[in-house]
This record gives sequence, structure tokens and C-alpha cells, in this order.
Amino acid sequence: MPIFKTYLNAGGFLKTVQADLEAAEAANNLIYGLALQIERSPERFRPLPFFGAVRDGQTLLAAALMTPPHNLVVYAGPGGARRDVFMLLARSLRDADWPVPGVLGPNEAALAFANAWRELTGEDYALRLHERVYELHAVQPPPHPGGQMRQAGLDEVELAAQWQLAFHQEAMPDDGLTLEEARAHMGAKIADGAIFLWEDGEPVALAGQSRSTPHGCCIGPVYTPPTFRCRGYARALTAALSQRLLDSGKQFTALFTDLANPTSNSIYQQIGYRPVCDFDNYSFRPAQR
Repeated sequence: MPIFKTYLNAGGFLKTVQADLEAAEAANNLIYGLALQIERSPERFRPLPFFGAVRDGQTLLAAALMTPPHNLVVYAGPGGARRDVFMLLARSLRDADWPVPGVLGPNEAALAFANAWRELTGEDYALRLHERVYELHAVQPPPHPGGQMRQAGLDEVELAAQWQLAFHQEAMPDDGLTLEEARAHMGAKIADGAIFLWEDGEPVALAGQSRSTPHGCCIGPVYTPPTFRCRGYARALTAALSQRLLDSGKQFTALFTDLANPTSNSIYQQIGYRPVCDFDNYSFRPAQR
């Protein structure tokens, strides 16, 4: 019989879900990497995150993590995205008055939760992004466009923030990210040594080193301002950062692409990225009358 449980912290959540998530580490890099990130630096996540899992005996049927005000991230076990399992999860969130702006996860899991949430709350859902997770184990070096990769410095927070804001406005226009939030985020990332620039006389592209898991690391965002596009800068930067992470001991790197953008899906495959699974990102809204 499925039983739902919430967890007070990332450590307790990981004890329950880690083995299952690590069995498909690249596919689960978002929920797994985020949980590990919260465990390492809980002070960076306010308000407190939500952690939940549904099990049947020793079998993990579903897991969920949310860092307000962001969307709920969901996982479905090998048995699939069962309606009764995701109803348990949705009911627990509704009964505890958690604000759930949307859901993100492998397509069947995300849709199962979205349907359960609509049934319980009456809220409609709309597809916000249809994404693909890619994984790389060996870099296929691209043509060199001129220039080189370097780590961003603390004096470049404003540049990085402006580019992150432009990325969000282009890829996720309803995201609501502010310049102040972008400055705070990029300031922390640059301080951690996790933002890289491609420089060809001046900075021309940006890439971030994101969530890390035991054997892999995710890359994102990747952004080139319109002025510098179609010159191979993003492809070269992504390849160089991927190689840097592999050289550091990671067995693979992963990234997300918007399936509505054929250019990015093509260039990443050219440097060795291979599809793993698809993710859907839904936003919730009051039902139309």
C-alpha cells in the first residue's frame, strides 16, 4: 500500500531516495543535485524547502522537492507515474497549504501531478516548457572560433546578471526573475567559481556549472548575446566547460535544452551530448470560467 511521508531536511529525504535517484543519475540530476545542494548549504534556501516521497514497502514510487517560490520537481519510480500515487502527493501539499506555482519533471510524472493537482484544486495547468535532458561522457571538440574560456570574476557580477536576465526573458518570459535576484544569484555563483565566460577580445558568451551529483555535473545556463551569435562561441564554451568537469573527475556532464530551440539541440549533439529523457514544465492557474 502506498504511504506518503514528508521530511524535515534534505538528509532525511536523501536517505529514502538517493539509491533510486542515483540508479539513473543523469536523468535525475535536477531533483538529486538540488537535494544534495540543499544538504550542503541549507542556509541558502529560504523559505524552507518541501521534501516528500511515496513508498510501498521498500519500493520508491514517487518523490518531490520544492524550493519556494519555484515549481515542484517530481520523480516517478520504475513502476510509472500512477494516478493514486500522485494524488497522495498532491493531497498532502494541498492539505498543508503549500503554494504550488507549477510542476517540473519527466513528462509522465509531471503530467500525472498536474492532473492530480487540477482534480483536487480546480486549477488549470499550461505547458510552459518542453525540455530534453542530455548526457555527455566524452567531448567531441568543435571548430575553434577564436578566444578562450575563463572563470568570471567578482567584478563581472553585473554583466553576468544582465545576461542571466536576458536568458530568462528569452527562454522563460513568464519566469518573473528580477535584476536584483539575478545579481544575488550570479554573485553567489561567481563567488563559488561556477560561472565561466568565453572571451574573444571581450566576453561573448556565458555558461554556468550547476548542480553536482556523485558522478556528474549539470551545465547551465548557456547564453550568447544576439550580437555574438552564429560564431560558435556557445558551442566552444560548453565543450570546454564539459571537458573541464570531466578532467576534474566527473564521469559525465548533463544539460537541459528547450525542444522548441532546434539550434541548441543540434550544437550540443555535435560536441557529444546524447538524449536521456524529456522533461515538461507546467504552470498552474485558476480555472477559466
